[in-house]
Amino acid sequence: MKKVVLSVIAALAVSAGAPAFAADLPVKAPAAAPAAAPSPWDIAFGAAGMTDYLFRGVTQSNHKPSVAAYIEPRYNINPNLQLYVGLSGESISFANRAAAEIDFYGGVRPTFGPLALDLGVWYYYYPGGTCYADGVLCPDVLANGNFIKKDLSFVEFYFKPTWNVNDSWAIGGNFFYSPSFLNSGAPGTYVSGTAKFTAPANMAMGPFGWYVSGEFGRQFLGTTDSFYGLPGISPNGIKYADYNTWNVGLGFTWKVFTLDLRYSGTDLSEADCNAFTGDFTATNNGSISPINPSGVGSKWCGNVFLAKLSADLTLGSLK
Repeated sequence: MKKVVLSVIAALAVSAGAPAFAADLPVKAPAAAPAAAPSPWDIAFGAAGMTDYLFRGVTQSNHKPSVAAYIEPRYNINPNLQLYVGLSGESISFANRAAAEIDFYGGVRPTFGPLALDLGVWYYYYPGGTCYADGVLCPDVLANGNFIKKDLSFVEFYFKPTWNVNDSWAIGGNFFYSPSFLNSGAPGTYVSGTAKFTAPANMAMGPFGWYVSGEFGRQFLGTTDSFYGLPGISPNGIKYADYNTWNVGLGFTWKVFTLDLRYSGTDLSEADCNAFTGDFTATNNGSISPINPSGVGSKWCGNVFLAKLSADLTLGSLK
């Protein structure tokens, strides 16, 4: 009996001292590689075609179709602070025969919860213009007697706050200031309020999202330099008429595409519109005001319906 007990004890001792098989060892999972931090850089870009290019209610394309494109590099300092610069271009038809608008802009977009801010500077460059005046100031004369400078390029400073009330409603504002609007010598200040309702997913029209938006603004304008002065009336310049502008529209979205249908207008008279734009298509229809005694009237500031189809995306969304 002692021999049996000793044999069992010896077997247990040998088993305890023997190395374990690999299958019996606890398996330790390899350490997961840390996820790469998202790049703070991104680029937004897009293009659009529209039936009319309106800028604060005034056509920039002689009520003809226009195309546009832009690219906007962005740098996210953190999730609530973004720096950006941009380059965009639009086809136009100005009174000085400039055919393109090239925009250079940049700024900062801080976010505080539902409040998003946008502050920056915008330079509007209009190459290829020709000076039209009375044959003394300029070598060329417009048939309807309007005056227009060769260079209409100008700079604006802007501030645009947006309050995102919830996932559907957003209320915003715009403030733009230029020391010389359209290089006229007249300072310009534009203020407006905006509202937008974006339909939630349960209100989508099949694969299409949709929204309704509108804006009401006022363009304040000062007195021009002597180029636009009226001999014997105001030779040192004319005080452009301030005006209201508005627009309301319905948009449809699908993936990166947006179709925006909009109605826009101003309260500028044809006479004051002519003095402001120097419209080369304006005709003598008896439109007279203190700054437009010629009787030539312009339809560039009237109410108009327009449609715009655009595509907007970011480089990050393609990864």
